Amino acid sequence: MTYRAPARRIGRLKRPFGDLYYEVSGSGPALLLAHGLGGNHLSWWQQVAHFAPSYTCVSFAHRGFAPSDAIPGGPDPADYADDLAALIDHLEFPDVRLVGQSMGGWTVLEYAIARPGKVKALVLSSTSGTLDRRSCDPSGGAQYDAWAKDAEVEAAAGLADGIHPAMGRPAAARSPALHLLYASIDTMAGSLDKEKLRASLRRTATRRLADLGTFRVPTLLIAGGEDIVFPAFLANAIAASLPCGRAELLPHAGHSPYFEEPATFNRLVEAFLALHR
Repeated sequence: MTYRAPARRIGRLKRPFGDLYYEVSGSGPALLLAHGLGGNHLSWWQQVAHFAPSYTCVSFAHRGFAPSDAIPGGPDPADYADDLAALIDHLEFPDVRLVGQSMGGWTVLEYAIARPGKVKALVLSSTSGTLDRRSCDPSGGAQYDAWAKDAEVEAAAGLADGIHPAMGRPAAARSPALHLLYASIDTMAGSLDKEKLRASLRRTATRRLADLGTFRVPTLLIAGGEDIVFPAFLANAIAASLPCGRAELLPHAGHSPYFEEPATFNRLVEAFLALHR
């Protein structure tokens, strides 16, 4: 068997805060991948390997996440979309497809709102991005509040047993090796204060779902049925309210379906992207 690995290059983009680290793999239409709070550019290893033969895959580390430069006091999520815009301009992509996982949803949703003409397709994985979650709840927040109470108890119990909430107990039990890898990638952020950043993310999630009534970027929301970080039921609610939205549920995935069930995740994303080339 003859195999040739897709071309890969590494870069550092100068930004006001310092350097933004990125990797470019493969060739074809541009596909950019924005990681979550527990990740970095390496989180997407199973997506880059799958998509690079057909797409130019760009993974990057958000500002403050190594190997991008650290920021005294920590990063402000409000700056993420501008970093993405600068990276897209630097790479001279005429159009893009965006995938954001959890925190990465803040990045890609804000970019797509600001520059809808550049975005062929948007994937929100386990995230509502900068949308206020309670505003997305058809029950007016009651279902979300009940879910959040139960999720907090479950996450605390998991942490006591060494379980990372971004995978959760069922996923960790099914694949201890993946759970170990996820936790290892998480620790690569070094001294970054993630609790402070988590609070900043919550504070900046202020958009109302009703405000996206004219948002026509094709959008796929993917959620895991076992997620204790993002309520899966909101994916359907958000998709139903967007002019070009759809949702897919992975019943046996936690907060990181791209990491836990990559074959299913990649198949869903690939089919969605094929509709919006």
